[in-house]
Amino acid sequence: MKPANSVLASFGTTVFEVMTRLAIEHQTINLGQGFPDEDGPDNIKDMLDRATREGPNQYPPMLGIPELRQAVAAHGKRFYGMEVDWQTQVMVTSGATEALAASILALIEPGDEAVVFEPLYDCYVPMLRRAGAEVKFVRLQPPNWTLPRDELAAAFSERTKLVLMNTPMNPTGKVFDRDELDFIAGLVQQHDTYAICDEVYEHLIFDGVQHTPLITLPGMAERTIKIGSAGKTFSMTSWKVGYLTAAPELQSRIAKAHQFLVFTTPSNLQRAVAHGLDHEQDWYTNLSVELQAKRDMLQFALTEIGFDVMPTGATYFMNADYRPLGFDGTDVDFCRHVTVEAGVTVLPVSALYATPDVDHLVRFCFCKKDAVLQAVVERLQNFFQA
Repeated sequence: MKPANSVLASFGTTVFEVMTRLAIEHQTINLGQGFPDEDGPDNIKDMLDRATREGPNQYPPMLGIPELRQAVAAHGKRFYGMEVDWQTQVMVTSGATEALAASILALIEPGDEAVVFEPLYDCYVPMLRRAGAEVKFVRLQPPNWTLPRDELAAAFSERTKLVLMNTPMNPTGKVFDRDELDFIAGLVQQHDTYAICDEVYEHLIFDGVQHTPLITLPGMAERTIKIGSAGKTFSMTSWKVGYLTAAPELQSRIAKAHQFLVFTTPSNLQRAVAHGLDHEQDWYTNLSVELQAKRDMLQFALTEIGFDVMPTGATYFMNADYRPLGFDGTDVDFCRHVTVEAGVTVLPVSALYATPDVDHLVRFCFCKKDAVLQAVVERLQNFFQA
């Protein structure tokens, strides 16, 4: 038979699936994949039931139902002072990943260059390369993940079409500050390019730090795509409802890609998310307080066990260097070791680099019940301190 697509065929099964299968095989506590143990507010589940019963359960408008597009625009105004026309600047997608795919397909042509930061969410590179982009990597270094300005400036060229950034950032837990964002915005404007901003963790920020969307900076409204996720905001990761905000001309280009990917997103889910954005603000803004307490508990415990824990300013995730424990293997070796021997599954961070030469960090997901996190701590204490 003729070969399949060479770009996608070159990638293996996602590391999240690999580690989850291993966790299931060994019946471990799985902190490898980023999903909460507990669902979001009951009121949006009630709205989902109501919307399903009342209908209509037919194709909604391609750009999304008006209620949700209006709610996204109002959310941008409420939190960031954004003036958004919901009819021409907001589109609903089947999860943030589909918003990324549609944005990339709408902008990239073969031979274009795209700048990304690593470590990174593992879908970015396959999407960009399948669209025909040459990917330029800019590496953030632990423990503080500071923006390397000289390297970033050097990554831009006349062929650069876009920069794809994730803030707050998975897996580093970094929140790009205003000074860093100004520098990125300056490069985007200097090179007349675009910015795709994956901001799905926008409400999961700790220590009183505020999220600043790149789209709100001077000169960036016309060239930035802001992507959000109901799955992350409401701890309903299976719902796969995303939304993007962009200037009218940019949004219309992305819509042309969206219409040939999924066309639309379930209307009952859209109505539930619209209700949530409008009426459940206390729930999703207080979520960060709960997660910060979980972060603090796990960080203290892992440090006591002997891990070198990296600072975590946002998201569900905490990175730690296991070498002080005396383990000499790679992060993949370590993850398999603690899965099989200690009954705890975590993620090798090397899987989130294009060149996996940073192989001494593992990622813990802490959006779990307190009892689950305590059980993880006890298993690791018993294993490493026995």
